[in-house]
Amino acid sequence: MNAKEVTQKVMNKESLFILDVRNESDFQDWKIEGENFQYLNIPYFQLLDGVEEVLDQVPKDHDILVVCAKEGSSVMVAEMLSEAGVAVSYLQGGMKAWSEHLEPIKIGDLTDGGEIYQFVRIGKGCLSYMIVSNGEAAVIDSARMTDLYLEFAKSIGVKITHVFDTHLHADHISGGRTLAEKTNATYWLPPKDAAEVTFEYEALEDGSDVKFGETTISIHALYSPGHTIGSTSFIVDQQYLLSGDSLFIDSIGRPDLAGMAQDWVGDLRETLYTRYKDLSDELIVLPAHFMIIDELNEDGSVAEKLSVLYAKNHGLKIEDENEFRKIVTENLPPQPNAYKEIRDTNMGKMSPDEEKQREMEIGPNRCAIR
Repeated sequence: MNAKEVTQKVMNKESLFILDVRNESDFQDWKIEGENFQYLNIPYFQLLDGVEEVLDQVPKDHDILVVCAKEGSSVMVAEMLSEAGVAVSYLQGGMKAWSEHLEPIKIGDLTDGGEIYQFVRIGKGCLSYMIVSNGEAAVIDSARMTDLYLEFAKSIGVKITHVFDTHLHADHISGGRTLAEKTNATYWLPPKDAAEVTFEYEALEDGSDVKFGETTISIHALYSPGHTIGSTSFIVDQQYLLSGDSLFIDSIGRPDLAGMAQDWVGDLRETLYTRYKDLSDELIVLPAHFMIIDELNEDGSVAEKLSVLYAKNHGLKIEDENEFRKIVTENLPPQPNAYKEIRDTNMGKMSPDEEKQREMEIGPNRCAIR
């Protein structure tokens, strides 16, 4: 079973029994999540002499999927189960493939023609976007698997002419610069996040209004610091707010990934409680990450009206500023895996090979405070 097939089971809320044969610590840290999934974690080395101990623990009336890190161990366990008469599949490419799968979902049509698509990186919780207008496209917060955007653009007959990063990412390696190089597109980055970068870029500043295609569709940049000092949101077609890592559906951004939590927490509050508050509450918020599978809509997208978030998101309902500062700086989750190396890679200071990049990104996203 490949990652796309498992993704469809997640989005369709189908049942699936997962036998995860990774070490317990890896399973507890990060696993395939589905609303109707059941789990059994037994490290593969406990099954080297046979699978008899698990035969009475796997159901007979569910699809069964064996999962490991890179595929090899799950193939071995699945073969033994099959020989024991169990109908079973294994995850092709393992959790490595799960981490890298992107699922494109159309969010909607734009006023003067064109569309906006969301790319759901289901195993990592990352969200990126493609905005299309009259044969041209802009990509926002690209994952490092840039060929997937190129293939999708080709399939709908558009050319990528602009690439944006809402901020300097710390939990995943940006594909923005690579995608821009492959397409000869303009690469935009907030200059306050780019003080140490080693490459050229176009400065993305508050009030920038980037038009593309031959229509009046525009991407309006809104300075929204807090998660990083340069974090920038986008208002697209007066319909959508691409909030980067400042605001999520069920959480808010963390201000500490550059070691500046006490300095940036005030900026984060200003963004969430003033800058966004001044916007139309009819805007559809499209964040750069999701935290839990419950944030997915029926069609698999991650999107919600700004008014709904102000009514339901607890991070937007802390009226006392001192309480907000305390909650945000004292309830921080663990840092993302290899986040310092990822930041250096996104600055152009490091150039790790593909396998090293995969290793750096392994694990869940940790950009939010819930």
